[in-house]
Amino acid sequence: MPLLPSSPLIDQVVRTVVRRYRLPAFADTPDQTENASPSTALAIAIEQARRAVARGEVPPAPVKRLFVDALARLIHEAMRTQSGDPVFQAMALRHRAAQVQEYASLSAQADQDRRLIHATVNAIAHPARQQRILPGPQREALAQLHACASSSSWSELHDAARRLRGMPEIANEPSVERGLARLLDGRALERLQRLDALASDDLVRQYRSLWDRHGPRPGSSSAVAQGVASQQRGAAVEALAAKALEALARRLNEAQRDRASYRVVTSMRVPPSLPASPERAKTEWDVVLLGRANADDEPTLWDVCLLVEAKASIDAATTDLSRLLRGLRLLAHAEENVAYSFETRQGTVRLRGASLRALTTDEAGLATTVLYCCDAPAEPTPRLLGAASRMQLLSAQESLEFASALADGQHADPQKLEPVWHQLLESSRWRAVLHQYPMLRQVRDLMAHTEDLLAAIDGAAENS
Repeated sequence: MPLLPSSPLIDQVVRTVVRRYRLPAFADTPDQTENASPSTALAIAIEQARRAVARGEVPPAPVKRLFVDALARLIHEAMRTQSGDPVFQAMALRHRAAQVQEYASLSAQADQDRRLIHATVNAIAHPARQQRILPGPQREALAQLHACASSSSWSELHDAARRLRGMPEIANEPSVERGLARLLDGRALERLQRLDALASDDLVRQYRSLWDRHGPRPGSSSAVAQGVASQQRGAAVEALAAKALEALARRLNEAQRDRASYRVVTSMRVPPSLPASPERAKTEWDVVLLGRANADDEPTLWDVCLLVEAKASIDAATTDLSRLLRGLRLLAHAEENVAYSFETRQGTVRLRGASLRALTTDEAGLATTVLYCCDAPAEPTPRLLGAASRMQLLSAQESLEFASALADGQHADPQKLEPVWHQLLESSRWRAVLHQYPMLRQVRDLMAHTEDLLAAIDGAAENS
């Protein structure tokens, strides 16, 4: 069963498409940092350190000074009252205020506690259960208990549960007694009451205000609306990417003349039959160009020619790369002589294991088989420090202590940030930060604007 020959048209499109998001290379010299922003100076220092480590050398002292000074400047910048970073300011406030730490810890568990409380209350006081009880004090007490839970009135719920527990009628209701015991003797209701009490604290209110400046609270109507809008943006980019690949498939089929050998599928889901774990790997591919791998008179088998992931923003592609690489490794575990059925929006397609096994994650393999498509404008000045790396630097214990000293009006000594430098060089947890610039460059090298992809397809077709 022969492999579909590599198409010169596909190769030309991938090779010639404009990469407007591509990052520049920078020289391994300190002169670029003189007027650089803190983020850019940090990115340069980190990359110089990575190159030194790759050569088996200790990064020179000037690079260390550049890193420490730039990190101090980044923290100063993030802590500015009006133009700073509200997320980092909230983290710093939580670091230095015990009541904010407690509030944040309780908040992290609050959804789980609420679900437990509501389940317990519904088991003993659901309106349908109330209807089975004769009108009177017990039914009224159950109704009050349910109303308190529905309105998230936790202190009132506690009082209502205690009153109900003391009613003589409950002695004949063991299931109600057990439910009330779970409410009153468990920790969930106690934690929710404490959360409510802390909400009125001035520093907690400041903490919540900082998070509100960052964006809508999880679960709020604004957050839901924002999520819907984000999904719509992603779907729109995927539609544009599919349109571009469909144009490429038409050009390829026109060149074939005798049969349609290429097609495009979207939302291609990886089957569980692949002999590898899908944990943390991409298991759904947005847009895929497939090439027919066998004769017309046989059951149709397809090969993967091009994988396209649609992203509404540049940062979204950056954070997706590790999942994409694991997804490619998952596909490459296919058995060579097996055909695998993939579900797509266009129906089921059967892909050859040999085609999947040929997928690689090396730089050359990615460059010929993977594209990130985006329709966001390219930044006039690209950011050299990725958002995830920036946040990990700011989240370091020493960074938070430095920020706390600034917030308290104390002297903040940049030299106390040196442990972050040593972690960067020595800790495996910091490996992604140390290698953040090559990863950023790799992602952006794989990115193309949807308009540029269409233009490359038209240009390649005219020259073929």
